[in-house]
Amino acid sequence: MTDAGEARITWIPAKGARLVLAVSHGAGGGIEARDLQALAAALPGHGVTVALVEQPWRVAGKKLAPAPRTLDTGWRGLWPALAAPGLPVVAGGRSAGARVACRTGAELGARAVLALSFPLHPPGRPEKSRAEELLGTGLPTLVVQGGRDPFGRPEEFPPGQHGLVEVPHADHGFAVPKKAPLTEDQAMELLTGAVAAWLEGLA
Repeated sequence: MTDAGEARITWIPAKGARLVLAVSHGAGGGIEARDLQALAAALPGHGVTVALVEQPWRVAGKKLAPAPRTLDTGWRGLWPALAAPGLPVVAGGRSAGARVACRTGAELGARAVLALSFPLHPPGRPEKSRAEELLGTGLPTLVVQGGRDPFGRPEEFPPGQHGLVEVPHADHGFAVPKKAPLTEDQAMELLTGAVAAWLEGLA
């Protein structure tokens, strides 16, 4: 239970885990997103327990995400449960969930921040930049971005302390066209491999 309502955490434990990666969904979907599921399948084999976080609005069955402040409230409220195993916690998420992790990671004591499909700006509105959220994490940060993400292509990101991994040809949901030179499975292997290597470097 959080001040924003009841949230849900689905744990995918790793044997001999050395850290927890907590990842939440975006404003238009849930933890069934292909990138979150790929990480949940791959990372326990690398000693990383994955916690898939569903924000209260999703648990309540609502179709539209609330304001960013409410999303942050929900994330703060469930953080003690994420930290309960006593392991370092990497705060992460996709899209709106990535913004939440960036805004709150340092105050909550996260080890690092993983931003999947960070929405640098609304589609077609590059002047509405959210770069400050990303640049202000104060923590080791990795961005994984699709090469044709309308919310911000990799080349649009400003320089900073964050790492940036491109998934070529992928859109905001990391889907790739059938005619692309890599398959969706290969795109997910690239994503999970990059995240696993980065997490290994944090240990």
